[in-house]
Order: sequence, then C-alpha cells, then structure tokens
Amino acid sequence: MQLVLYYREQCHLCDAMRKALVAFSRRHRPLDWREVDIDRDRELIRRYDARVPVLCLDEREICHFFFDESALLAALALT
Repeated sequence: MQLVLYYREQCHLCDAMRKALVAFSRRHRPLDWREVDIDRDRELIRRYDARVPVLCLDEREICHFFFDESALLAALALT
C-alpha cells in the first residue's frame, strides 16, 4: 500500500491536507505516506496542475483540494 500526497510548494491547501493527514494518523492509525512535489515532473504537472493537493492510494485518487476523511477510511478498508 502506497499513500502519496501530490503537492506544490507554498500551497496553503497542500499545507492543510498535510496537517489533516497528521491528525488522521493520530486519531485512527499511524499512516506512512510520501510527498511528491508535482513541479519537479512535467507529467505530474499535466495530470494534477490545477487540482493539488491530491491524495492517492496505490495510483487511485482518494481526494483533491480538501482532505476527505471518509474517502480515505473507505479506501483503507479495501486494502
């Protein structure tokens, strides 16, 4: 299971989703995720440019713009 947060530097929505992931990890179960700055990869810019932050689990998009706790819980239940 690979949880990935696609983000941009100096993005307040990205900062908010990161904080929500930390809070989720404290409330439910520890999560391990990696963060990928989309501005370092042209393909990621093409895919996610106007939609960051984007949270994906194994290449499946869970949410974008805002953290969706129920969507993440549902996705984690499938793994």
